[in-house]
Amino acid sequence: MKTKFCLKFCLMIAAALLALTAFSYGQVGTDVKDAAKDTGKATKKAAVKTGHATEKAADKTEDTTEAAAKKTGHATKKAAVKTGEATEKAADKTGDATETAAKDTGKGVKKGAKAVGHGVKKGAKKTEEVAK
Repeated sequence: MKTKFCLKFCLMIAAALLALTAFSYGQVGTDVKDAAKDTGKATKKAAVKTGHATEKAADKTEDTTEAAAKKTGHATKKAAVKTGEATEKAADKTGDATETAAKDTGKGVKKGAKAVGHGVKKGAKKTEEVAK
């Protein structure tokens, strides 16, 4: 009887341990499944936040780029106007210098012609005197 009792008792303990083991494995599976769900939710949340942050950064970049383009355009326009004014002034100065040089050249030519004419006149008088 003691052997039967011991055998029954051992079988009952073995069955209980087996049931407990199955339950433990089942619980671990559920925990892993729940952890995977939680990880998925957290990943989705992080992706949404990253998307929003990226969108905000893109908007700010767009605004900054647009402002910089406007400033660059304005500066280019100002530079073009100043370049035009400087070119106009340089052209005026070149025109004035050319005019002055032309006048000076005219005066020089007039003086040279006068001197040549005077020399020719003297030469003609001498030729006339020699011919007489």
